[in-house]
Amino acid sequence: MNLLDVLIIPKDDAVAFTFFTGYMAMLAAAIFFFFERSRVDDKWKTSLLVSGLITFIAAVHYYYMRDYYVATGENPTSLRYIDWTLTVPLMCVEFYLLTKAAGAKLSLLWKLIIASVWMLVAGYIGEAFNPEGGDSTHSVLWGFISTLGYLYILYTAWFGEVAQLAAASDNEVVKRGVRILAWFVLVGWAIYPIGYMCMPGGWLNTAFGWGSENVDLFYNIADAINKIGFGLVVYNIAITSSKKVQTA
Repeated sequence: MNLLDVLIIPKDDAVAFTFFTGYMAMLAAAIFFFFERSRVDDKWKTSLLVSGLITFIAAVHYYYMRDYYVATGENPTSLRYIDWTLTVPLMCVEFYLLTKAAGAKLSLLWKLIIASVWMLVAGYIGEAFNPEGGDSTHSVLWGFISTLGYLYILYTAWFGEVAQLAAASDNEVVKRGVRILAWFVLVGWAIYPIGYMCMPGGWLNTAFGWGSENVDLFYNIADAINKIGFGLVVYNIAITSSKKVQTA
């Protein structure tokens, strides 16, 4: 197969389209966040750096995943989880950085990272090691175990330590931003289980016949919404807070 074959996107292949679009969107977002670091106060530069790293790492993986999918027609499961293992903990780091000024401790950071890794490892076992043909018991068991990590992050963002630190913050922009990020965790991250349940043996696959082609479709949409969206919220917090300091 030559390079031209890899670059051709079938007109009716929505998954391939989202792979190529996701790659360009993530790369553009990374460049934007890196360049915008010079416009914000020093205390926000690390937050924007992390946002840029999240989208840049995702762009690199999407570059390889799009070619893998177009060349083979298969889900790039291993590449996908390598991407998530790097980017999802970084998304949790954003919660720590935003609440650090309000007294967030390193213990919060590590708890969020451990919960995210727990969620991803369990999800990978459920998806990558599901017996050929699909075993609903296997996918449900590991999906449930993965959900425990997600629920911990969700609780922390809405009611736990992150929410409490944001509420105690003197910065209204941070309070509003953390709440928006919590909505991303509640609604945006909820898209991923839809894709998970489309794999052979998953509930949506069994109940409605949604095939494995829908797995990547939902994953790609969720990645674009969450990774770029997270970064834009952090950027808004940084640029708005910086402007307030400059005009004070």
